[in-house]
Amino acid sequence: MSITRRSVVAAFAAIALSATQLSAQNQAPVVAAASDLQFAVAEIAEAFKVETGKEVRLSMGSTGNFARQIREGAPFQIFMAADEKFIAELHRDGFTRNEGDLYAIGRIVVKVPTGSMLMADGSLESLRKALAEGKITRFAIANPDHAPYGMRAREALIHAGLWEPLQPFLVLGENVSQAAQFALSGNAEGGIIAYSLALSPDLAVKGSHDLIPADWHNPLRQRMVLLKNAGPVAEAFYDYMQSASARQIMERYGFVLPNE
Repeated sequence: MSITRRSVVAAFAAIALSATQLSAQNQAPVVAAASDLQFAVAEIAEAFKVETGKEVRLSMGSTGNFARQIREGAPFQIFMAADEKFIAELHRDGFTRNEGDLYAIGRIVVKVPTGSMLMADGSLESLRKALAEGKITRFAIANPDHAPYGMRAREALIHAGLWEPLQPFLVLGENVSQAAQFALSGNAEGGIIAYSLALSPDLAVKGSHDLIPADWHNPLRQRMVLLKNAGPVAEAFYDYMQSASARQIMERYGFVLPNE
């Protein structure tokens, strides 16, 4: 290949690379958010767009699954976890800019669909009685192997002495949002889900709920962090999450907020 031809090829390659980089920069950053945030963060992202003209894309799912995907190179720019231990581990291994910020403490509730024979009873006595009478066919929680809300549901059931008796009837959601779908499907007597989901307009009308005592399980300390590849829009949204506007929305969905 002649010097001239090599120069032309190199020039085209540089242009293509620049175009790819520009396209990546122009794309809205992806926020990996725990599924208990499904409704709250969607509202916050919309308010952020209205106030700033900037946009983020939301990917909702299980905190444990997101942590694994980040280790495998998933192109998220912000990680909003339902359990801060996952962020501590990612930070230790060099995947995040810093240790992040606590943005909320979550709660769990018993949620029962309209017409269920169970009562929405945070003490779980209604569930205990129904189990003893053989009236439970399905009861939903998030998968405790990787979903923090499922882990806390398991802890609460262990505290109440119901974990072992409930085993044959458990239906596990991939995340707490799917657990809520299962609990309200009409094929289950109920489930344990995130308070934030129970308060959402979509789910509030589909049954009743009651808070499980906070001291029955480890706290759901929810932390967010910027990942190493975070750009300016991600940085702006991260800051916005700590604004009065965002905090007001989070409070409306039942989250306990850290002091500013």
